[in-house]
Amino acid sequence: MIDIKVPTVGESITEVTLLKWTKKEGAYVERDEIIAELESEKATFEVNAEKAGILTRLANEGDTILIGSVLAQIDETASAPAATSINEAPKAASAPVVAPTVSASMAPAVEVKASPVASAIIADKKIDTAGITPSGAGGKIMKGDVLEALANPGKKAFAGNQLFTRNVRVEKMSNLRKTISRRLVEAKNTTAMLTTFNEVDMGKIMEVRKQFKDKFKETHNVNLGFMSFFAKACAIALGEWPAVNAYIDGESLRYHDYADISIAVSTPRGLTVPVIRNVESLSMAEIEKTVVVLATKARDSKLTAEDLQGGTFTITNGGVFGSLMSTPIINIPQSAILGMHKIQDRAMVIDGKIEVRPMMYLALSYDHRVIDGRESVSFLVRVKELLENPQLLLMGKDPVKTLLEL
Repeated sequence: MIDIKVPTVGESITEVTLLKWTKKEGAYVERDEIIAELESEKATFEVNAEKAGILTRLANEGDTILIGSVLAQIDETASAPAATSINEAPKAASAPVVAPTVSASMAPAVEVKASPVASAIIADKKIDTAGITPSGAGGKIMKGDVLEALANPGKKAFAGNQLFTRNVRVEKMSNLRKTISRRLVEAKNTTAMLTTFNEVDMGKIMEVRKQFKDKFKETHNVNLGFMSFFAKACAIALGEWPAVNAYIDGESLRYHDYADISIAVSTPRGLTVPVIRNVESLSMAEIEKTVVVLATKARDSKLTAEDLQGGTFTITNGGVFGSLMSTPIINIPQSAILGMHKIQDRAMVIDGKIEVRPMMYLALSYDHRVIDGRESVSFLVRVKELLENPQLLLMGKDPVKTLLEL
């Protein structure tokens, strides 16, 4: 028998959680075939079979397992089945990803299961089935469920429960959620965090996207999103205000002559912040392609520890959820984080006249131990200037002023 042990995934990590088995008990597995997915406090990773043979599972999904412990055993003396590998666990569906978002109108129609009598009442009364709690086998709506909904208009129980339930569910926190909790509390308790706000007129960027999105997609095979504009603007501003790109290292300040920008991505398992390396050296298309790669890896729980380490600044976009204003928490050990928000038409006074403009609030949370008020405000004003004048993103300067050497 060959022991399959939990591998070392980081110096400070002592335990992991078994997320799921991808092969069933007693299944024949090939060498290097994926048999399980584990989650550490930083990332998820896969475990492969070291030899071909029959799998014996020694842990259950959800178990916390110490690094170096035996996860499973493989009987390498077992003969391979004549047919293709059997008893294979079905492939899990991919979890949804935050960015890019998908319009609700693109979602497929949901088939409603109901008894004939229930279907007739629903059609006759034109009842929204979302307000009906099914009680039949397999989530089937029965006659009594429809009558209950009619008798209690505007009342809807939580999924799988009846009205006026007092049920409480207790679930174990995942390693990722524990890490998020610890880091957020640490950020609040160990930094002198303040937030400064501004707003940006997104009109010109939206015009650029409208004009060039098709050609951009055709040329680069990737969509032109807002993240590349924000990342590029922040990279330029970080070069001009290096304190925003620095952090405390003991009794020293560590400055970075490059912009490794973390992007906050929300997944069903919690918030992750993969890093785009050297944003200052990337083109718009390269940034967008990197965002797609990282978002896909986050969706499929394939982010590695390397993907999550070493960021110098973070951008988070609460606007995809409809947030109009927020105060993001610093992603330690970094010293600043920029929050993007919902783009909303607002009445603005421009040259003495009221105009409707697509506006977005920006929020920069920063560690006042590293960054002074002048630096934080000036950084955010510079980001605003670059976003409202996308041509400045080319070299950070006004082309006419550059021509005139002003």
